[in-house]
Amino acid sequence: MDTSVKGLNKWANAHTNYGLDALRIVLGVFLIYKGATFITHSRTFEDLIAPISNFMGGMLTFHYIAAAHIMGGIMIVFGLLTRWAIIAQLPILLGAVLINFMGEMNPNNLILATAIFGISVFFVFYGGGKHSADYYFKMEK
Repeated sequence: MDTSVKGLNKWANAHTNYGLDALRIVLGVFLIYKGATFITHSRTFEDLIAPISNFMGGMLTFHYIAAAHIMGGIMIVFGLLTRWAIIAQLPILLGAVLINFMGEMNPNNLILATAIFGISVFFVFYGGGKHSADYYFKMEK
């Protein structure tokens, strides 16, 4: 199997279906929702990252996460630069998984963060699929 991006795109386009497109769109909408939630509930977010706030700048982290989730979510919904948008999410999602082990363990958050991280890793390899802006712009050449 060809492991280049071109090879991955060929495989994804041959194995595409509307269910995977719907999953990609739901992932994007979820990330937009989480970014908006961070903005509207900033105090909750500050409490959430309190265990690691000494390692990273709290406000810098807050702004990066909110912006990355909202902008990345929009790009993922449309399938525009899908892999790059998801790669920008991976450190945040990995942090969401790890924060459960550094602070108070919340099993529901851990399961949700792990599932979203796993789905995101899948889409790093799968890409936007045949029904995406990536595919449309590639075909316009």
